[in-house]
Amino acid sequence: MSVTLTADGSKTIYSEHFGEHYHSIFGAANESNHVFIEAGYSAVTADPVSVLEIGFGTGLNAWLTLHQADRLQKVTRYEAIELYPIDNASVCELSEHDLFRSLHAAPWEQPVEITSCFVLYKRKSDLLQTAFTSSFDVVYFDAFSPAVQSEMWGRDIFASLYAAMNPGAVLTTYCAKGDVRRTMQSVGFTVERLPGPAGKREMLRAGKI
Repeated sequence: MSVTLTADGSKTIYSEHFGEHYHSIFGAANESNHVFIEAGYSAVTADPVSVLEIGFGTGLNAWLTLHQADRLQKVTRYEAIELYPIDNASVCELSEHDLFRSLHAAPWEQPVEITSCFVLYKRKSDLLQTAFTSSFDVVYFDAFSPAVQSEMWGRDIFASLYAAMNPGAVLTTYCAKGDVRRTMQSVGFTVERLPGPAGKREMLRAGKI
């Protein structure tokens, strides 16, 4: 793993295993805010709100959600699925902020109150074998791309997520591939194309009626 500075001044990580960056080199924070906070978290009215993240990765999506939750004083339960946690050296290189580092230091497999508005529950698990016992208002689908992790973008995955989402919930992803959109629609999602973040023309937002 190697830490990379992106165009907006925020940092991401390059995974040698998958041959991809965790976030856009055009701006990691910009991409996360655009795809997951603005199009996802801010698009639902549930309060308190339950968020599921597919791919905890660098912790950036959780970090930005925590700030939004605290700013709005909206109680947020944040569950993250991650099979390949990053190492502590990378965490330290990504940020010197104690609260950011606390997201990574939080124990796995148990809920941890990070702030009065943000409870984090990290699961070190393979999504292909994960059974959900909670229901969610927002899903951040932030797996590596279908080109390198095709098994994460299949019909069974999206059917499982659809079943775990509350009515009115949304799922957002940076990916805008036509076959991904059609797979989502095949399990019941209504799917819309939205303008993408810097460096991408489009993204997808799927809703459960």
